[in-house]
Amino acid sequence: MSRSVFVSGCDSNYFPLLLEWLHSFRRFKESEDFDICILDAGLEPSQIERLRPHVQAIVNPAWPVELPAYKIKGEYLKACVCRPFLPQIFPGYETYVWMDADTWVQDWRGVDLFLRGARSGKIALTAQVDRAYPRGGARIKWLGTLPWKVRGFYFSNALKAFGFPVAKALLPYHVLLAGMFALRGDSPHWARWQELVKGAMARGKVFTAEQLCLGKLCYLEGFAYEVLPAYAHWLCEFKPLWDAKNNAFVEPFLPREKLGVLHISGWDEMRLDRALTTNFDTTDGGAVQRSYRYALYEGALDKLLYIFLWRCRRPAVPGSRMRQPCDARLLEKIVEIILVMFCF
Repeated sequence: MSRSVFVSGCDSNYFPLLLEWLHSFRRFKESEDFDICILDAGLEPSQIERLRPHVQAIVNPAWPVELPAYKIKGEYLKACVCRPFLPQIFPGYETYVWMDADTWVQDWRGVDLFLRGARSGKIALTAQVDRAYPRGGARIKWLGTLPWKVRGFYFSNALKAFGFPVAKALLPYHVLLAGMFALRGDSPHWARWQELVKGAMARGKVFTAEQLCLGKLCYLEGFAYEVLPAYAHWLCEFKPLWDAKNNAFVEPFLPREKLGVLHISGWDEMRLDRALTTNFDTTDGGAVQRSYRYALYEGALDKLLYIFLWRCRRPAVPGSRMRQPCDARLLEKIVEIILVMFCF
């Protein structure tokens, strides 16, 4: 067993995205040191069998609390509200890293920042704030020149789950993101986060409960957190630039750091259809049409490409020539050529 585990999960609709995440993670040599576990939040039996050879465990957890039927809008919500319970679901690891199924790894440096941030016992995460994120925080409805109604992720959700005093206290803060985080298994955060989520699920909305409680945990109750730069875990609702020379998404402002993990937030249709594209400005002043989806995976070729990359790094037979280290960029170029030949 590895000392650290990376966990993701979804229902059957997001299964292609989960495969892309898995492929994007395992193509890095650094990933050899880590286990992968999956939260089954409505996967089909055939999808589970497809995953088994590539992961250490797949678990369909129970709901953290009993819920009335009207609150259970789908098993997919387990992939949200069960995140605070990862040490119980997959016991025995030193560090747990959660990544949403609609994320993918472009640059390992982003992953490494999360691991480094968690070493001291803090929860390592990013926030919905950056110089390239122009919108965020509270939204106000106006009645003429008078503020009439306040809305915001923390305020609106905390109002239902915890009441006005907590909602008011959280209103000024930037949202801490639960879409990717790293936390040591012995950190005190887990027990309190679990308590908060159970209460929030019972009184408020099930969807968003874990992210709401993460804000209360860190901002109002003083649990230690490490906020990483946005390029470590980028929200795709805010467009980056495309660097054609280096074949990578980068920050839209100087110094244009290469993005580590991309989170396909705000693109619901693209998450379900990888053929969809959008326009990106480029670092050389041009424009290009691309998808946010992970480029080195295409549905019908998933098994072929995954085995090709994985066996180049982890030979099944000791002493095989495949044990020789492979150059990741060379592998990516070969995969790109295959995709062009067979998919476009």
